[in-house]
Amino acid sequence: MEGLIGTVFPLLLMFVLFYFLLIRPQQKKQKAVQQMQSDLKKGDRVVTIGGLHGFVDSLDEGTVVIKCGDGSRLTYDRGAIRDVIKE
Repeated sequence: MEGLIGTVFPLLLMFVLFYFLLIRPQQKKQKAVQQMQSDLKKGDRVVTIGGLHGFVDSLDEGTVVIKCGDGSRLTYDRGAIRDVIKE
């Protein structure tokens, strides 16, 4: 019985540590990114995962049209938006 507890307890402890140090923070970050992407609105200044800076020109359910500095408009998936820049 003691041998079983001696082998199971470290594994259980390691799983709990992995959950609180790796899994849970990643889930929180992913939830915050999804919230930011769903809260996008026209006129927001954004940065894509590719590094493109621009302003949201229009929104669709799954896509975002970004207006760049030279006036061109590019269409991206909502998931490609990395950050909204607050001024």
